[in-house]
Amino acid sequence: MNRPARIVLFCVSAIALFLIYLSGVRGLPPFGQYRGPYGDVLNQVAVYERHATDVVTAVNFDYRGFDTLGEEFILFISVVGVTLLLRRQKQETEDEDGGEKDESPKRNVPDPSSATKVLTLGLIGPLVLFGLYVVLHGQLTPGGGFQGGVILATAPLLVYLAGDLKAFKHITSHTLIEVAEAAGAGGYVAIGLAGLVMGANFLQNILPLGKTGAINSAGTIFLISVSVGLEVAAGFVLLLHAFLEQTLEIQLRGSKK
Repeated sequence: MNRPARIVLFCVSAIALFLIYLSGVRGLPPFGQYRGPYGDVLNQVAVYERHATDVVTAVNFDYRGFDTLGEEFILFISVVGVTLLLRRQKQETEDEDGGEKDESPKRNVPDPSSATKVLTLGLIGPLVLFGLYVVLHGQLTPGGGFQGGVILATAPLLVYLAGDLKAFKHITSHTLIEVAEAAGAGGYVAIGLAGLVMGANFLQNILPLGKTGAINSAGTIFLISVSVGLEVAAGFVLLLHAFLEQTLEIQLRGSKK
């Protein structure tokens, strides 16, 4: 197919997609007017049935937990695909001294200032605590494994932004992070299979629900949130590691030419 034909095909497809999108938007209710009834029913029964004060997390990890399992594995497969595409090839070598340089041959990148290092390194501890809070309290307050996992994944990135590439690579050991991601994804499935072993349905909430408002409430919702947080955090760290490593490889090959 020649270039003009591809442009025509793109324009026709784009117009068709826009018309479909516009039709869907026109069918939405006015802002602030929820038609229900699904959300209304859940707001009435979720706290009583699941002892979870955050109804969104109860929906994600219980009422429609099977759908969320599919969403988690979309992320898992995407991370695996990216790491395979960006894996180190045999022809890709390090610099002559056996090390890696975090600089581009086309620009002069100054080292981070002392203020930048102090600020970024000082934020790591509070950021990790906040990420853990969001993951562990997902059944009580807005948050959960997906949001908390992304927050936790930014902590190693702050180490890199502080200018310490070796420390970043040390804490993002591929083996450990890959095991953590697999354990998070597999943990979700294992919780679902536990329901079958106990004679219930797949992903059915089989654990004691505990006291409403307590951190150990909501039964399996708490465990699923932790598993998702582990998988999301490890997955994003793997992506950061893969992209940064590939960037360095490109820069090193460019500096040798």
